[in-house]
Amino acid sequence: MGIISWIFVGAISGFVAGKLMNGRGSGFIKNVIIGIIGAFIGGAVMNFFGNVGVTGFNLRSLVVSVLGSVILIAIINGFGKNN
Repeated sequence: MGIISWIFVGAISGFVAGKLMNGRGSGFIKNVIIGIIGAFIGGAVMNFFGNVGVTGFNLRSLVVSVLGSVILIAIINGFGKNN
């Protein structure tokens, strides 16, 4: 995937994950960063369970990226709260 695709998928998956986890989006740059890192995390998790990862600009890659972004936001929220 090209850099434009990474930015586009990252923005979408970061926004969707933010809506799922927090009920709101974060901002374009933060959504892109969360989405791109989430794509790496989601790809690693899916490769652990089988050979299903981020392969290009398609629905499966978007779902994997959203899954990884949700995991990333959950980790960030877990470290951010004082228990």
